[in-house]
Amino acid sequence: MNTPILPPTMAPPAANYVHAMLSTEASRILHTSGVVPTAPDGTTPTDIAEQAAVVWRNIDALLVEADMSMSNIVSITTYVVVDRLASLGLVMAARDAAMSGHRAASTLVTVPALARPEWQMEIAVVAVA
Repeated sequence: MNTPILPPTMAPPAANYVHAMLSTEASRILHTSGVVPTAPDGTTPTDIAEQAAVVWRNIDALLVEADMSMSNIVSITTYVVVDRLASLGLVMAARDAAMSGHRAASTLVTVPALARPEWQMEIAVVAVA
C-alpha cells in the first residue's frame, strides 16, 4: 500500500529516507501536529538526543492510539533550532532507531526558535494505513 519511489534517474537520498512514498488504497491517514519533546510528566530534557527520543516515543503513542505503527509513516518533517544543527546526527540517529529500518519521505527544516525556548526540535509525521 505504501511504496517507496526512488527513480533511477535521480541521485540516491542523502541519508536514510526515500525521495517519495506512493500510498494506494489508503483507508486511514494520520497527520500529526509538530510533536514536541515534552514527556508525559510535563518535563523537557535539556539534551537534544533525549529530546529526540521523547519526540519519537510521543509519535509512537499517537500511532498506537490510531491503530498504526512506525511502518505506516510515509512522511517526516523535522524542525531543528538552527543553533543546534551541529547535533543533527543525534536527531537523525533517534529517527533511525525509532523507524527500525523503515524509510519514509523526509524533510529537515532549520528554524530560529520553536514555541518554547527549551524545545530544540520537533517532528511532524503523516502515516497511512
